[in-house]
Amino acid sequence: TSFESLEKTYQDMHQAYTNVFTRLGLKFRAVKADSGAIGGDGSQEFHVLADSGEDAIAYCENSDYAANVELAEALPAGNTRALPGRAMQNVETPKQTQCEDVANLLGINVMQTVKAIALIAKEKFYLALLRGDHNLNEVKTAKVIGDFRFATEEEIRANLNCPPGFIGPVDVGANVHVIADKTVILMSDFVCGANKPKYHLSGVNFGRDLPEPALVADLRNVVEGDASPDGKGKLSLCRGIEVGHIFQLRAKYAKAMNATYLDENGQSQVLEMGCYGIGVSRIVGAAIEQGSDEKGIIFPKSMAPFEFCLLYTSPSPRDRG
Repeated sequence: TSFESLEKTYQDMHQAYTNVFTRLGLKFRAVKADSGAIGGDGSQEFHVLADSGEDAIAYCENSDYAANVELAEALPAGNTRALPGRAMQNVETPKQTQCEDVANLLGINVMQTVKAIALIAKEKFYLALLRGDHNLNEVKTAKVIGDFRFATEEEIRANLNCPPGFIGPVDVGANVHVIADKTVILMSDFVCGANKPKYHLSGVNFGRDLPEPALVADLRNVVEGDASPDGKGKLSLCRGIEVGHIFQLRAKYAKAMNATYLDENGQSQVLEMGCYGIGVSRIVGAAIEQGSDEKGIIFPKSMAPFEFCLLYTSPSPRDRG
């Protein structure tokens, strides 16, 4: 009947699922997850940790923090930007279109490069800026600019007058909307595409060589060693098999179905809804994936179909004779 009631039920279900998987003897994590098309204000997935898992999970060993990689917040390493130390200049990169190849040619760390990813959202042309060794998180990006797709080569040429592989954020037109990842905005003297075939720019700095981006957001996947968002350590990455999922749906479906109740004042109110699912049949498979070695299955004791003890006694001297 209220959001407070929904939150209590949600926490009760969270504890119930935790109890179930704990009693089954599984190593698991409850991770923050994207609600996706189902919608709602929050959800958590319960994952059994296993190398063969279909989902990538970021977690902190020093705390209870865990999140699906598509949702895990990626924090920059610092909070200040160094002052420019070099002048911007063109550098010839005749065949180098990937950040790693450009870095190798120039003898620098790939972490000093910035890649520009061309996107189309709501008929607008965007350049998403990420550090050269980072990967775009499509779920996070869609939350910033809406549903998007990757720009075609023709669209890139039309907006930047340059082929893919050499594009960058310097001297772009008003039709190009630049968005920067939180890590990129703290970089200085970086290398990026020059919007000229076979060339990149080195010594590039925000505020001097190009405007500060109008939009700065968390656009990337977390990587091993990133700071945990709860401030209690570093993030580690592992894989997990989803065996449960809980959602706070709120009133999305209740409104659509006109699902209401009468309150104590006789007034019609929309229901609050939650959704809770546990993968009963998946649990056994997940347990096998987690507990096995080259000799076969090792079930947790609580799930094993039977127990046995193998006793060995040394033969007596007479038996040896």
